[in-house]
Amino acid sequence: MRRVILIKTYRIIHGDAYQEIKKIPDSSIDLILTDPPYDIPISKKKIEGTAMTKSYMSLMQELTNAGITNSINYDILNDFVRVMKTINIYIWCNKKQIPYYLDFFVNKHMCKYEILVWIKSNPIPCYGNNYLNDKEYCLYFRKNKKIHTTYDSGHTYWITPTNKKDKKMYGHPTIKPQAIIEDLILNSSDIGDIVFDPFLGSGTTAAASLKLGRRCIGIESNLNYYSISEKRVAQVELMN
Repeated sequence: MRRVILIKTYRIIHGDAYQEIKKIPDSSIDLILTDPPYDIPISKKKIEGTAMTKSYMSLMQELTNAGITNSINYDILNDFVRVMKTINIYIWCNKKQIPYYLDFFVNKHMCKYEILVWIKSNPIPCYGNNYLNDKEYCLYFRKNKKIHTTYDSGHTYWITPTNKKDKKMYGHPTIKPQAIIEDLILNSSDIGDIVFDPFLGSGTTAAASLKLGRRCIGIESNLNYYSISEKRVAQVELMN
């Protein structure tokens, strides 16, 4: 059953992003900021052949259980372009996904782009035939869109510890620091704009948008994360 929560001008939808985005009107979104599933092939053979700690193996199992290791269905990118007023989008991804996103937005749609990096100062140990998993990428694509960067918010990288506090509080294994999300929203949108996150997770984009005076539409398929988002956004609303 499709469930929708209305909070002022905010809309949080429990449903499948690939279906629900079809219901969003053309050219109605000012900014997309989203963290879709990464492409993380996991096999027993790979795990056994690598020097992995119990904490890393536990994380891989957690990601698998949450259903966020099978990558995004790239067909949705056409709907991303359709719903935006002009291309203005941040997409978190891993390195395996970068070539496809660059090909779609830069080669096909002639966008300007930036590759932003969140560097983790305390990565989970994983070594042997691999480099440490100590960074995540956020790709920004825009077309005919001005940004509002400042010296403090315009850096292309962040160096912070992994946000264990947020993960413990909101229960999502790949939650991003809200401070980073707030920088991106401030850089690429204005008060009253509509920010869209089709893979809302535990609601970081919605919470940051509401805090900063933006409107937000979020879609989340996992009922547990959807419920967490609902409570989280309600708390931010009470504080404003």
